[in-house]
Amino acid sequence: MNQILVTKKIYVTPELKRKKNFYKIEFFLSIFLVCVLFSFYIYAEYDRNKSEAVGKMLLENTDFAKLTNEEEIIWTFVLGEENYDTDEVLIQQEELQAQMMPEIKDSEGEPYFPIATISISKINVEYAVLSRTSDELLKISPTKFRGPEPNEIGNLCIVGHNYRNDKFFSKVPTLVLGDTLNLTDSKGRTITYELYNKYEVLPNDKDCLSQDTNGKREITLITCTNSGEKRVIAKFREKKIY
Repeated sequence: MNQILVTKKIYVTPELKRKKNFYKIEFFLSIFLVCVLFSFYIYAEYDRNKSEAVGKMLLENTDFAKLTNEEEIIWTFVLGEENYDTDEVLIQQEELQAQMMPEIKDSEGEPYFPIATISISKINVEYAVLSRTSDELLKISPTKFRGPEPNEIGNLCIVGHNYRNDKFFSKVPTLVLGDTLNLTDSKGRTITYELYNKYEVLPNDKDCLSQDTNGKREITLITCTNSGEKRVIAKFREKKIY
């Protein structure tokens, strides 16, 4: 028995045409926005890598740990802790200062320089610590935010980005009590610090910057949580070797 199949004809009305065109425009706009966002991501990653390359160069050229005894004496003079009033030492001081702290300037012409190197072997952190903090310098390396000179009495506060990867201070939130870091200063001294407290605070909470350390050497590492809504505070204290 033969069956006759009847297909109902669909008429394309002006309303359907408008909807079809709207969906096409919406689709192409979505593709365009995805491309723009992806381009921004690629550029941001390129900018980060480029800035980090500067930080790596600074680290490679800032090996304070290789200072000789003679250089340590001269560098002590540079920092003003001794008073050697001889022309020879003055000349050596100027040469060493130029060698260890070359003049580097940011995009606005403001000078900065490495004041120490920080190493946290557990999370593969090894960077130069820069002399001051700015948005530009934070893309290059961790920076000094507050406190004394490296390895001196007080609370040296160091800030670094959390890019949610292996760079800068991204892995600092994973540290646990008892973990250690090494800080080598411009005199060639390396001191080991032990993590004794870690917590999160709101961005406007400044208590972690307190310099009341009861005469001890401390380091405070500051970075963002993965969400960026809070700050991770990691407090280290000089580890006594018995």
